[in-house]
Amino acid sequence: MKAAGMQATEVPAIVGAYLFEPTPYADERGFFCRTFDADVVRSVGLDPGTFIQDSVSRSARGVLRGLHLRSGAGEAKLVRCSYGRIFDVVVDLRTDSPTYRNRAFFELSDATQATLYIPAGCAHGFQALTETADTSYRIDRPHDPTEDVTIAFDDPELAIPWPLPVTSMSQRDREAPSLAQVLKHKES
Repeated sequence: MKAAGMQATEVPAIVGAYLFEPTPYADERGFFCRTFDADVVRSVGLDPGTFIQDSVSRSARGVLRGLHLRSGAGEAKLVRCSYGRIFDVVVDLRTDSPTYRNRAFFELSDATQATLYIPAGCAHGFQALTETADTSYRIDRPHDPTEDVTIAFDDPELAIPWPLPVTSMSQRDREAPSLAQVLKHKES
């Protein structure tokens, strides 16, 4: 759907994922754009009222965060790079999805202010491409650390082409199990 100031496009590799692209208005002062439009979100079958928490992370160039997902009901989220640039990754881990195990890659940046909708059941991660990258999240459930699941960012089965050497990551991400181990644990 296209509305004044914003367009929603389906992500072919991941059923149920969408890229929301605003049309910034630029002039000598800089730019202005809409970064969230409830009507456009509704137009693709999502309920904008389900998003209950906003968060932001700041990362330095080369920092890698992910791959993360939530167990149980999962967690849907809207992700946008509000400052800088990031290489963003989504992996469909919904066993009933026709795009199960597909991967999709995006470059999100402050120049476009595009927002990526990631359905519940998909793993997500990103790497900062600029000296500073601020990433904003709008999430549909309260965070419960007992449901956190992490998958190794360098799992050969996923073969994610991270664009930069990793300069830093959390201990949890560094020690994450492979996709096969996560899926085996999920089945038991």
